[in-house]
Amino acid sequence: MTRARKELIAVEDAPFYHCISRCVRRAYLCGDDYQSGQNFDHRKGWLVERIKFLSSVFAIDVCAYAVMSNHYHLVLFINQDAVNSWDQGRTWGHP
Repeated sequence: MTRARKELIAVEDAPFYHCISRCVRRAYLCGDDYQSGQNFDHRKGWLVERIKFLSSVFAIDVCAYAVMSNHYHLVLFINQDAVNSWDQGRTWGHP
């Protein structure tokens, strides 16, 4: 049975999270793919820029990250103080 995210994450008890995302079927995220002979190093820059952007619009601080050839790791901090300072009367994209 599925559970609501608010039941899975207790920010008051554990605001730090280690997240991992892996590529499927031995696909390469970055580096040299010895199967195809292609190099995918350009993707690391894309991923790092996206992580920076997303952390700037959400109350998530990136404490550390590592981008590997077929996966990446993020150590994230949920910034509850930033959330509490937001104006609750405004909705996303609306004045």
